[in-house]
Amino acid sequence: MIKENIIENIEKEGDKHLNSKSVETIPQQFFAMIGKDCRIQDGVILGLKYCEGCREVHIGDHASIRSGSVIYADVMIGNDFKTGHTVMIREKTKIGDRVVIGTNTVIDGQVEIGSDVKIESNVYIPTHTKIGNHVFIGPGAVFTNDRYPQRLREEYIPIGPILEESVTIGGNVTLLPGVRIGEGSMAAAGSVVTKDVPPWSLAVGVPARVKPLPEKLRHKNKAKVW
Repeated sequence: MIKENIIENIEKEGDKHLNSKSVETIPQQFFAMIGKDCRIQDGVILGLKYCEGCREVHIGDHASIRSGSVIYADVMIGNDFKTGHTVMIREKTKIGDRVVIGTNTVIDGQVEIGSDVKIESNVYIPTHTKIGNHVFIGPGAVFTNDRYPQRLREEYIPIGPILEESVTIGGNVTLLPGVRIGEGSMAAAGSVVTKDVPPWSLAVGVPARVKPLPEKLRHKNKAKVW
């Protein structure tokens, strides 16, 4: 259990530090267990309560959460987490270490995200999505979990895409429900991926056609900086 909670409010006039020895002294919008050396800007809501009995959001060390962001209760986040502005992360989401989530991105709950993941701005990730380690998701990407929205409700079971390790998703890519993107594969910008992509492949076009990944791209993702 984290005993010390250090929150840094960043304001136009300069940085102000709020040191808290126990979670009870954190304002209501911070229903949270927060690690050391975290920076949280004004206007952030941590641990939004969505039902009775929900638990605090847990955030590891060295987080940086920018203004307008809302993180629900029952969310678990590792160390070195960073957001842009107005990020939404809903309940029962698990996030690993060294994850960056860009401005206006929505993670709609019940999502699993590994470590060393970069999600750019304006991305939508629905419930029941799984994202592995070392994944990159470009701006404006849209994932879906409902093949026939508002139809066949008696058969509806939400299932989001599955991204294996070292997957790269280009800007404005759409992934249909349940699509599995194999390890090391890439989806080119603007593609609509309607079926599984084997490991170390390239998906291109609308609907996406699957090609072998060029040899020069056949290595795992590695960020230059975080």
